[in-house]
Amino acid sequence: MPMVNDDEQQFLNNLDKKLWTSADKLRSTLDASQYKHTVLGLIFLKYVSDSFDIRRQELTDQFKNPDHEYYLDPTDFGGEDSADYQAEINAELEQRDYYAETNVFWVPKMARWEFLQNQNKVVINSVIWLTKAGDVLTQAPEDDTEKRLCTRISSVGQLIDHALEAIEQDNAKLKGILNKRYTSLQIDPAKLGELIDLIATIPFKHASLSSKDILGHVYEYFLGQFALAEGKKGGQFYTPKSIVSLIVQMLEPFKGRVYDPAMGSGGFFVQSENFIREHQGRIGDVSIYGQEYNHTTWQLAAMNMVIRGIDFNFGKEPANTYTNDQHPDLRADFVMANPPFNMREWDTGVSDDDPRWVYGKPPSGNANFAWLQHMLYHLAPNGSMGLLLANGSMSSNTNNEGEIRKALIENDLVECMVALPGQLFTNTQIPACIWFLTKNKGPRTSASGKALRDRKGEILFIDARNLGYMKDRVLRDFSQADLNKITQTYHLWQTNRPLPQGEGRGEGECYQDQAGFCKSVTLAEIQKHGYVLTPGRYVGAADAVDDGEAFAEKMARLTAQLKFQFERSKKLEVEIKKNLADLGYDD
Repeated sequence: MPMVNDDEQQFLNNLDKKLWTSADKLRSTLDASQYKHTVLGLIFLKYVSDSFDIRRQELTDQFKNPDHEYYLDPTDFGGEDSADYQAEINAELEQRDYYAETNVFWVPKMARWEFLQNQNKVVINSVIWLTKAGDVLTQAPEDDTEKRLCTRISSVGQLIDHALEAIEQDNAKLKGILNKRYTSLQIDPAKLGELIDLIATIPFKHASLSSKDILGHVYEYFLGQFALAEGKKGGQFYTPKSIVSLIVQMLEPFKGRVYDPAMGSGGFFVQSENFIREHQGRIGDVSIYGQEYNHTTWQLAAMNMVIRGIDFNFGKEPANTYTNDQHPDLRADFVMANPPFNMREWDTGVSDDDPRWVYGKPPSGNANFAWLQHMLYHLAPNGSMGLLLANGSMSSNTNNEGEIRKALIENDLVECMVALPGQLFTNTQIPACIWFLTKNKGPRTSASGKALRDRKGEILFIDARNLGYMKDRVLRDFSQADLNKITQTYHLWQTNRPLPQGEGRGEGECYQDQAGFCKSVTLAEIQKHGYVLTPGRYVGAADAVDDGEAFAEKMARLTAQLKFQFERSKKLEVEIKKNLADLGYDD
C-alpha cells in the first residue's frame, strides 16, 4: 500500500477499530484460529466483488461515452430510454473479456456481494434454489431435469461456500486458494449474516484511497489482530510488521526474484510491494516465490497477494520445504524468512547427502541451520538474504552447529548480524536475531542503485536490544526512527569505508563504529572469539555520558549526601520506635 497522509491514516485507524470491535463481538463460540479464516475469507470475497463492481461501472460509462471505442449508440436500439438499449448494455456487462483485459476476476451473479447481502436473511428461515445463471427460485422446479441443474441452499454458510465455489470455477488462478468451509462452521447463522453486513460497511470508495488499498489494509490489520488473539499459534502465520519492514528496508528488493520458504501469510511480500511503491519503483520488476506447509495458511497468503494484485508463484500445492521443495531450480535475488525457531525432527525423509548441506549437516534436533542453508542454496550469485533465528544460532557449538557457523564465516558469507530486543513476538519469548548473508561481498551496484564497496573479510554487528518502545504491557515494537537508524547504519557500512570512531568527515556522511550499538569486525577478530557472532561481544558498552563534573568534586558531593541520608535514617528509626512504644509495642 502506498504511503498515506495523516487524514488517510486516521480514516484507516478508525475503520480498523470499528471493524475489529464489531467482528470480535460476533465471534461467538469459534476460537480465533477458525474465526480468522471466516472473516478473512469474507474480506477477500468483498474485495473480488468490489473490484468487479468498479470495473462494471467503468464499462457502463464507456458504453455511454461517444468518444470511447466501446460506445453503444442509443439510436441503434430505439433511443437512450428504450428497454432494448438497457438490455444491450446489461448483456455487454456480462461479457467476461471486458474484465479479463484489466485483470479483474469474473464474479458470477450468485457470488456478488449484493446478492449475498440480499439472500443471507432469506436462507436463515427458508430454502432457496439457485439456477446455473444465478436466478433465485423459492421452490424446487417440478421438472426433474431442471431440478438437477439447480442448487438447494438452506443456510448462510452454504450460500457463502456456493459463492466461493462459483468464483473458483470461473477463475483458474483462484483454484484451491479459497477456504470453502462455511457450511461446517459451528456458528449461529444469524451471526454469520451479521458478519456479511458488517464487512459490507467497509467503504467502497474513499476520496484518495482505492478499494484495493482499503481492503488490503484491513486484511493486514486483521491478520495482526488474529495473531495476538491466537498467542503462540499466531506466530505460525504472522511476523510483526516492524520486523518484516526492517528486513525489507535493509535488503531493498527493488527488482529480481524474491523468495520466502516459510512464508506464513506472505508478510514479506506485502512489505516488499509497499517498499517498492514508496520508492517509486515498479512492482512488475519483482517476481514472487513462496512456500508454506500449512494448507489454510497457504490459502491466506494467496488471498493476501490477490487482494493487492501481486502476481505470485507459491508452487503447485502447500508442501514441506525440506522434502517437497516447490522451487527446486530457483535462484533468488532476495530471500527473506521467519522460519520456526529451534524446530525439532525436521529431517524425516531428508538425505544426509542433500545438496543443500554445503557447509555441514544440520542436527536433527534443531532446524536453524537447515533453514539457513536451504535459503543459501536458493540464493543467486549476487543475491542477499535475511532471516530471523533464535539467539542460540549465534553461539551454539552443539551437534555440528559450531562447525557450520565456522564454515559460513570462513567462506565469507555472513554480512551483518542484528541482535533484537525481547518481547517483539506474539508467539515466543525466545530472544531473536537477524542474519544477513550474501554470496558476493565484492564491489558492485545493488538492485536499488547503490555503489557497494568491497566488504570482503568484514562483518557488521548491530546491537539493537536497547531500541524500541513498549506498545502495551506485553509487546515491544520498533518506531520508524528505530528502523531508520539500523537501516542507515547498514547501508552506510555497505557503501563507505569504515573509519575508527571520531575520524569521520561528519556525522551521517560515512559509517563509524558506535560503542554499544555497532562495529565493523574483521574475520581475524571473529576467529579469536571462537566464531561466535553475538553482537554484544563486539560492540562493547555504550560510552558513559560526561556530565562535566570533576571526579573529586563529585565524590565529595556524593559522600556528603550519603552522610546526610545516614543521619536522617537514624532520626527516623528513633521516631518509629517512640510511636510503637506509645501504641504499647515497646520491646
